[in-house]
Amino acid sequence: MSEENETADGGADDAGTSFFCRMFDAHGASQRIAAQSLAACRPGDDALAWVDLCDPTDEEVDAVWAAWKLPAAARQFLEHGTVPEVGQSESCFWVRAVVAGARRDKDRLEGVVLVCVASTDRVVTFRRERIDFLEEMRVQQPGKVGVLRAESFVATLLDRLLVSYFQAIDEHELAIERLEVNILGKGACDALNELQRLRRWASRLRRMLAPHRVVFGAMSRPDFRPDEGRVADRHFIALNMRFERALDMVENAREQVLGTFELFSNQTALRTNQAMRVLTFVTVVTGLMATIVGALGMNFGTRLFESDDAGFYGVIAGLVALGAGAFVLGRRQRWF
Repeated sequence: MSEENETADGGADDAGTSFFCRMFDAHGASQRIAAQSLAACRPGDDALAWVDLCDPTDEEVDAVWAAWKLPAAARQFLEHGTVPEVGQSESCFWVRAVVAGARRDKDRLEGVVLVCVASTDRVVTFRRERIDFLEEMRVQQPGKVGVLRAESFVATLLDRLLVSYFQAIDEHELAIERLEVNILGKGACDALNELQRLRRWASRLRRMLAPHRVVFGAMSRPDFRPDEGRVADRHFIALNMRFERALDMVENAREQVLGTFELFSNQTALRTNQAMRVLTFVTVVTGLMATIVGALGMNFGTRLFESDDAGFYGVIAGLVALGAGAFVLGRRQRWF
C-alpha cells in the first residue's frame, strides 16, 4: 500500500483496521502513511505523525517499534498489566490508561486498556478492542493537529478518555432519575434490585477511574518532560484538574445511590404506615360492630328481640350503615 493524500473528510475504510497511520501538518492537511513507508515518515517541526494499532499482530507492533526506534521498555508496557501507569525515557514517554467502554450487559461496565507512546512529533496508540473516539479520529479530520507536539496530542487523547467516564456518569444519573420516579410512583417494591445494580455500577466506575490518579498526578508535575516547554505543562495540569473533577462526579454518583436508597426507605415506611392506618381503622370499626352484636346477644326480653326477621335485617342494615359512615368519616379526616 502506498502513501495517499487524504481529503478533509477522511475515509470510512480507515475504521476497524489493525494498522493506521496519518501525518498531519500545521495547515490542517493530512497524509495517509502505509506500513511499508513508516520508516521514511519523518515529520518536521510543523507536523505530527500518529499510528493507531487496534489488536495488531506481534509482527506489526515490532515493525512499528523498529521503524521509529521506540524504547524496548515501552514495547513491554503493551502486554503486561491493565493497571494505569506512566513511564518515560530521555526521548519518549508512555502511558497506560483504561477507557470506560460500553456495557456488554445490564450489570457490568467494561474497560478497554489504551496505551499511548509519544516520541518527538510521533505518537503511537495501542488497544486490543474498539475505542469509539479513536475510530472517529481515524475517519474525521481533527483540524490543525500538526501544530501540536506529541505531549499535547497525548493530552488530547487522555482528555477524550475522561469524556468516556463523564458519559458513563451521565448514564448513571439518568438511571437514578428514572428509578426515583418509579419509587415515587407505584414501582417502589421493585426498586431494591435496581439500587443494588446501580451501586455496583458506581463502584465499578470508581475502581476503574481512581487508579489513574498516579498517571495524571505524575504527568502534572514540573519534572515530567521539563524540556518540552510550559505549553505541555499547562495541558497536563488542566488534564489533572479534569481528572479530579471526574473523580468527584463518580463519588457523587455513589452518594446519589445512597440518597435514592433513603428515598426508597422513606417511601417504604410511608406505605407501611398507610397500611397500618388502614388496618387500625378496620380493627376499630369491626370491634365496634362486634360490641353491638354482643350487646344484642344479651338475654333480656325486650321488644327488639320479638321483631323476628324485621329486627334481624334492621340490625344488619344498621351495621352496614355504621361501617359505611365510618369509612366516609375516615376518608374525610384522612385517617387512611
